[in-house]
Amino acid sequence: ISAVGGTGSIYTYYGPKEKKFANLTKSFTSTDLSKIMPALGLDDEPIPLWWTSDFINSSPPGTDAKDEKWIVGEFNCSCVGISKCLAAYCKDDTPNACYTDIAKKDLADVKKISSLLGKKGLAILAKISSSKRASAAEESLKQILGSVNPSLASNSVLVDKLMEWKRS
Repeated sequence: ISAVGGTGSIYTYYGPKEKKFANLTKSFTSTDLSKIMPALGLDDEPIPLWWTSDFINSSPPGTDAKDEKWIVGEFNCSCVGISKCLAAYCKDDTPNACYTDIAKKDLADVKKISSLLGKKGLAILAKISSSKRASAAEESLKQILGSVNPSLASNSVLVDKLMEWKRS
């Protein structure tokens, strides 16, 4: 379901239950996935909600699927595309592209993917305790204030007033 626009490449898309990659999928989701964030030094962080990974088969041609060795060539969390939404992608030749440019036959899948992403995001947010949310909100506020003027971030009276205003 991911896509890179404008490269001229021809892609073959495989679903999550593709038999050809069953061993890779099982190994990655059951063994390797839990090791990603710690390997990046982000032990206390959850894995990003929306991301992709590109795998490179490093095995010699003819290796049995069960013995294949795969290398992650790239993790992408900042610009994950949904191929069925490419028509809504603004670029030089389509600067006014929008949601209504997505083919009607693709809209059901687009809505399904978007709804799933929203539900998962809400579930993650619901797990965060209110104190953690308040602490995270205060920290975000300080970062925003600090980006305007570093002394504002350390002004506890201002931060308290803004946090109280946010709660009202």
